[in-house]
Amino acid sequence: MSSKQQTSDVMEENKQALLPKLRFPEFREAEGWKFLPLNRLAIRAKQKNRDEQIDRVLTNSAEFGVVDQRDFFDKDIATQGKLEGYVVVERDSYVYNPRISSTAPVGPISKNKIGTGVMSPLYTVFKFKDERNDFYEYFFKTTGWHTYMRQASSTGARHDRMAISNEDFMAMPLPVSSPAEQQKIADCLNSLDGLIAAQGRKVAALKTHKKGLMQQLFPCKGEAKPRLRFPEFQNTGEWQTLPLAALADKIMVGIASAATHAYRESGVPMLRNQNIKEGKIDDSSLLFIDPVYEAAHKNKRLRAGDVITVRTGYPGLSAVVPDRYNNAQCFTSLITRPKKSVLDADFLCALINSEIGKRFILGAEAGGAQKNVNAGSLEALPVYHPEIPEQQRIATCLSSLDELITAQTQKLEALKTHKNGLMQQLFPTTEVVEA
Repeated sequence: MSSKQQTSDVMEENKQALLPKLRFPEFREAEGWKFLPLNRLAIRAKQKNRDEQIDRVLTNSAEFGVVDQRDFFDKDIATQGKLEGYVVVERDSYVYNPRISSTAPVGPISKNKIGTGVMSPLYTVFKFKDERNDFYEYFFKTTGWHTYMRQASSTGARHDRMAISNEDFMAMPLPVSSPAEQQKIADCLNSLDGLIAAQGRKVAALKTHKKGLMQQLFPCKGEAKPRLRFPEFQNTGEWQTLPLAALADKIMVGIASAATHAYRESGVPMLRNQNIKEGKIDDSSLLFIDPVYEAAHKNKRLRAGDVITVRTGYPGLSAVVPDRYNNAQCFTSLITRPKKSVLDADFLCALINSEIGKRFILGAEAGGAQKNVNAGSLEALPVYHPEIPEQQRIATCLSSLDELITAQTQKLEALKTHKNGLMQQLFPTTEVVEA
């Protein structure tokens, strides 16, 4: 018997009662929780895929849970003739993947909800004796079991994989309350999942609506005017098409070597590719340039109303520089300073982020191969544009929709944060037991 197994058995014998930080009113006077080893609550699956009767190979993704390998990798990783040693994974079984990642620091444990398949013997598969086990599906999404896994894993393991024996894994202590309380917790979190899913669909629908709207507010390829125009502009004639160079006072690249002078807590703000997100400036990861170094590049300072376009990694993503970043700098991104009399900055940003802009900048017209954009190629961007009032009307409409999408996305993130915090408080942790 391993030391981890002995520790778990002693824990059970002591029957130390614990309480989570949060408890539903009807259970506040009930007995405290206990911890029992996983091997008392579940049975490890050992059945091999004899004669390769099952050819559906499953995998456990930290992000998506148990999925069909063919769907996840878009191809078969395991092939016929190699599946006989794989473990049969029944529906409602749980799977532990020892591969670690930033989102699963000790590896993920996920419930198989898609049907029977087989998995590599590198995975640990188990099935709870009680069919009402959604409670544990949520528990494994918390960090309450991570401390035990780190203590039970062997030293000298691969840097990307936990090394833990099946015996020690099955000795993992799990919280146990009354069936009624466990089901209450599962139902609560399941309802919250429903709200999160509904909010996610709302955000997705708004993004789809915006994409469809943009396709109609800008002319399609080969057309001289859009399919949808606001009533006050329906009789104002066709749009003009000019290269961006004819509509801009300046198109240039930001300071290419600024990053080596930018790891500071103060100085001149510098905007990088990661600061440009969905047409907006995200300054949560802002860096600053040494003022002395920056003074030598003052000819490249940003102005409020400039349009920044990412040129590498994900070309075509653009944002308008707000007032607070007047006289800031940017790193390698392209800077366009529109002529205010003929081109509205917000309209240009929307155009670059539209299908027209993406098709040009991503190189779709050259066969779909993504290309890095330079100032010269951006100068040639065909800008389909009406008069300034109509440009501003389009930009305002899309900006309002962006604000709605942002608000609904923030609500979605708040629900996820609330759920994560709630889960951490609805379960006691093994750390209390081991103290």
